[in-house]
Amino acid sequence: MSIAQNLQKINTTLPSHVTLVAVSKTKPVSDLMEAYNAGQRIFGENKIQEMTEKWEQMPKDIQWHMIGHVQTNKVKYMAEYVSLIHGVDSLKLLQEINKQAAKHNRVIDCLLQVYIAEEESKFGLDENELEEIFHSDGFKLLKNIKVVGLMGMATFTDNQTQIKKEFLNLKSIFDKLKTEHCQLNTLSMGMSGDYQLAIECGSTMVRIGSSIFGGR
Repeated sequence: MSIAQNLQKINTTLPSHVTLVAVSKTKPVSDLMEAYNAGQRIFGENKIQEMTEKWEQMPKDIQWHMIGHVQTNKVKYMAEYVSLIHGVDSLKLLQEINKQAAKHNRVIDCLLQVYIAEEESKFGLDENELEEIFHSDGFKLLKNIKVVGLMGMATFTDNQTQIKKEFLNLKSIFDKLKTEHCQLNTLSMGMSGDYQLAIECGSTMVRIGSSIFGGR
């Protein structure tokens, strides 16, 4: 099936409140343009340099999401155009995004990454660290970022029960924080292999790559 057909097929399975991020990392601009011409406007990349090169070449009505781990020294390269940064896992990184956003007179939306997996390789904050960030004086000073939600990645496993448990755990953290911080509206969880389960568990944003563009 073509990229356009894959997109169409996935879109028919998504509820209207769920946003599709087409994960286009490592894919050539021609593939992204095929998705663009089929109506896709949100693309997710995990390397800032690659994302910036694509941003320069492609139509300007695209929303670019940074979905990979972000190094503070690279933030400046995407501050001019990035729509949403998914993997924010420290106050220090928020402060850097805020600083670079201010230079472009922008407010950049961010998701805080929560550690829900049972693997050591994943980045993220635990519940206490989330609370610490929200209640810190440093956070209250940041006028050029807006934390709009949470993001998490489940353990890479075939065990659906475990994945479901991790997704529901993130949803409960999200619901709890939302009662205090009403600006939280995005829960980004679920990828090609588990997005339907993630949506059942309350996800509002899914990151899908291989099911659209084919394997790496």
